[in-house]
Amino acid sequence: MVKIITRKYLGTQKVYDIGVEHDHNFAIANGLIAANCFNKSHSTAYGYVTYQTAYLKANYPLEYMAALLTANSGDTDKVQKYISTCINMDIHIEPPDINRSGVDFTPLDGKIVFGLSAVRNVGHNAIAAILAAREEGGEFQTLADFCDRVDLGTVNRRTLQSLIYCGAFDKIDSNRKQLIEDLELVYDWAQSRAKDRASGQGNLFDMFGIEFSQSTNTQTNKAFEMAPKAKPVPELMPQEKLQKEKELLGFYVSDHPLKTLQKSARVLAPINLSQLGDQKEESIVCAVVMLNNVNKVITKKGDPMAFLQIEDLTTSSEAVVFPKTYERINLLLEVDRRLIIWGKVDRREDKMQLIVEDIEPVETVQMVMVELTPQQAKNMETQRLLLTILQEYSGDKEKAKVPIIGIVKSGNSRQLVRFARKYWVQNSINAVMALRNARFSAHPQPLITEG
Repeated sequence: MVKIITRKYLGTQKVYDIGVEHDHNFAIANGLIAANCFNKSHSTAYGYVTYQTAYLKANYPLEYMAALLTANSGDTDKVQKYISTCINMDIHIEPPDINRSGVDFTPLDGKIVFGLSAVRNVGHNAIAAILAAREEGGEFQTLADFCDRVDLGTVNRRTLQSLIYCGAFDKIDSNRKQLIEDLELVYDWAQSRAKDRASGQGNLFDMFGIEFSQSTNTQTNKAFEMAPKAKPVPELMPQEKLQKEKELLGFYVSDHPLKTLQKSARVLAPINLSQLGDQKEESIVCAVVMLNNVNKVITKKGDPMAFLQIEDLTTSSEAVVFPKTYERINLLLEVDRRLIIWGKVDRREDKMQLIVEDIEPVETVQMVMVELTPQQAKNMETQRLLLTILQEYSGDKEKAKVPIIGIVKSGNSRQLVRFARKYWVQNSINAVMALRNARFSAHPQPLITEG
């Protein structure tokens, strides 16, 4: 088989619709087949589908993105990419909700709600039981109400724990830790009630849980209000809450550990992982990432190295740490840690990855801010003096990890200037003192300021 590799313009020609019964390849000389040839009807169909999808995305963005997420729900990378697209389109993605979620991603009230099928440990039978109970009795009021109404033979304890940890009960009670503690008591209570109902026996407490409404002449069973509760406990720590959420959904949905770092981190790392493909081969880039996985391997020479799975708010990627670098940074390679990562862009077999040169935990990274007037920024003598001081305090380039950021202020405008890596310094305090002695306005500043 051969492929068409060149084309020659022949001007305006008549076009014929060639029907091909079995495939769209064409026979050429010497029994060879030319691949990738499309007849007019095939091209028209592609064009029509393209128009349809573009129309839906432009006019029904909520419904379109929900359908796209559902269709690709089995591909974590694609779902993460589409969630990032939703964020850019100002479409909010909400965690699963036992009172609002369906089976799949659902457009609702201007947002997209995660489907219950996206939650690990929640099977189709459990989802069917939850939706049936909700349709029959309306929204669930409490965890006890939920356990009392659904079939606990189908919705087991592990399923309920997963629903709580992923945020499906947040609209009822946002304290996930409290719900987990309550579950131990409530689950046994609900099972006992289910056994009584199955045997045809009543429960003394049910009698006190029945209210009579004269206006509607109906009875409303609120026995769940008498369900046992555990002692009050504090909520999970934010990081633990998000870790559980990602473990069960595959993504951070209600929040992301990197969200609070966006603005401050952009000063040092102006690109994100989704933009790696736009960078030149072997160019040095810097990104703020979460470390998702570390796969340590041993080379043929017996030296340790590692393959990393990293992600930011836009996508995930792979990074490689070769032995020399691994020896220097391996103690910092902790899963779920927020890192500043420097590396070379590497393309191999159509796969994009980073060759890691250095990393730092975001909490430890400092910057030196140098404020300049427009006149100082244009003055060659001032520039030479500034660079001379920075090079003096740079020293060993591998140890110089403090970035230098220039701020050119003119009236109410501020322009940031990122100094090249060769001008970074080892000690922010010493560099600032030297700059101040030379009459520069400089101060140290943490890279990361939460919020």
